[in-house]
Amino acid sequence: MTRLLAPLFLILSLGACTQAPAPTVERSPSAQARAAGPGEYMVKPGDTLYRIAKENGLDHVELAAQNNIDNPAALRVGQILRLRPANAASTSAAAPVATPIGVATGVEARSLDGKPAAPAAVAGGSLREPRGGKEAYSDEAYARLNNQAPAAATPPAPTPAAAASEAPAAAAAAGPAEVEGVVWAWPTKATIKAAYNGSSNKGIDFAGKQGDPVLAAGEGRVLYVGDALAGYGKLVIVKHSTDHLSVYAHNSKILVKEGQPVKLGQKIAEMGNSGTDSVKLHFEIRKQGKPVDPTPFLPKR
Repeated sequence: MTRLLAPLFLILSLGACTQAPAPTVERSPSAQARAAGPGEYMVKPGDTLYRIAKENGLDHVELAAQNNIDNPAALRVGQILRLRPANAASTSAAAPVATPIGVATGVEARSLDGKPAAPAAVAGGSLREPRGGKEAYSDEAYARLNNQAPAAATPPAPTPAAAASEAPAAAAAAGPAEVEGVVWAWPTKATIKAAYNGSSNKGIDFAGKQGDPVLAAGEGRVLYVGDALAGYGKLVIVKHSTDHLSVYAHNSKILVKEGQPVKLGQKIAEMGNSGTDSVKLHFEIRKQGKPVDPTPFLPKR
């Protein structure tokens, strides 16, 4: 009897040891994939870290650092990359929105036709600060940021001599203006050939002469110099803040290098026709990597 029970016990023990393992859940990239949110980018087939950075106006070294990427060749299709630091991820890409500023009582009186209104005692309500700027509130700032002529300043009637020089003076840029934390100025004194429209033209085109100076529209650091981007010719990109870049295309000669700091109004290139059929400067302002209308950022001419 003992001889019969021993083999049976051995067979039962081996059967318990060879039981099938517990099922596992395959966590494939497709099962975990999510849509890229504001300020993010989803890696597509054929993407490289350098290409993603340049197309979004970023430094590929900074992009790798803020996404903890040690090996740029190890990008995965479907991987989500942050295009700006985490502390700026909540910043909206929409146009600047005016913020109410609480005061004691009363509201500010302002004429809708642009004419100056009689000052009224502030008794309650709220005032609205200029759109998108950090400069102190004034009639000139409010009018400039709303593309109106300053209501408080009425220029005297021009003399015949002044009238004769009025046309050349109109091409010169006004003084710099601070908008969204950056002090901006016009990149050239040349006349505007084509304005921003958001589709066929994502910036402003200026008609000039070969060799005309191209100036930095704001203080910053040169992010890119080269001609690798199709349709831009010899190109300079300057980074002004975490969110803002300026783009200068079709130059004949570039006078700065990548990583070089530049000052407002510094000559960074000379106008030309590289990558196009006529001498011009194509100028863009990019906010969080996307082209926006430069006009609200630049002082009124």
